[in-house]
Amino acid sequence: MNATDRTPADLLSSALATDPARPLVTFYDDATGERVELSVATFANWVTKTANLLQGDLAAGPGDRVALLLPAHWQTAVWVLACASVGVVADVGGDAAAADVVVSGPESLESARACRGERVALALRPLGGRFPQPPEGFVDYAVEVPGQGDRFAAFAAVDPGEVALVVDGREFSGVEVVERAVADAGELGLSGGGVRVLSGLSYDTWEGLSVGLFGPLASGGSVVLCRHLERLGEDAVAARVESERVSVVRR
Repeated sequence: MNATDRTPADLLSSALATDPARPLVTFYDDATGERVELSVATFANWVTKTANLLQGDLAAGPGDRVALLLPAHWQTAVWVLACASVGVVADVGGDAAAADVVVSGPESLESARACRGERVALALRPLGGRFPQPPEGFVDYAVEVPGQGDRFAAFAAVDPGEVALVVDGREFSGVEVVERAVADAGELGLSGGGVRVLSGLSYDTWEGLSVGLFGPLASGGSVVLCRHLERLGEDAVAARVESERVSVVRR
């Protein structure tokens, strides 16, 4: 990160400027066998396209609230940073009825229908695949995002002092997210740069988001993000730690 970074989107911009080719998120789904690795540049491109979708097609702007009804997943990480780029509030696991936009995985579609605004559905299939049949009342993220632009410019300046994130009922401004991410990275031993952390934590707590996204992003590290890690035996987890060159494990 740079000393001038004051929002989560700033952290991503700094990472992109410093080392765009390095891995940022390596995602495993141990229910499907999926593995996908995203460099900083690839991840940032997904964020850019998603931010354009959010700001343009979904007409979201600063002060709006986006309920993210999603598990710990690489596409969830993309949405968190896209929200930060636009300046909307990313409300992780939030109340769809109180949101201006809801983004839902396949397991929370019924709860997401409470949103009176725009609704986006993510199939969370390998390789970012689309739904075989789009859920009624939702736009399919995998259909809409590929055609979005590869450059993003926010319509309004993002205020780092405004609320950027709500998780587990607690609000964090952009500045607070950055400051806490840097502090957490130091406590985890990530501050040297290039450190890989394996996280089996969900994204519905600050710890899960910090370990599984913000800390590695702020410190020049990377995360091996594992969904359904509990399905693996200890030997398989140890083998993954070795093969992915992981130094820090949180589960």
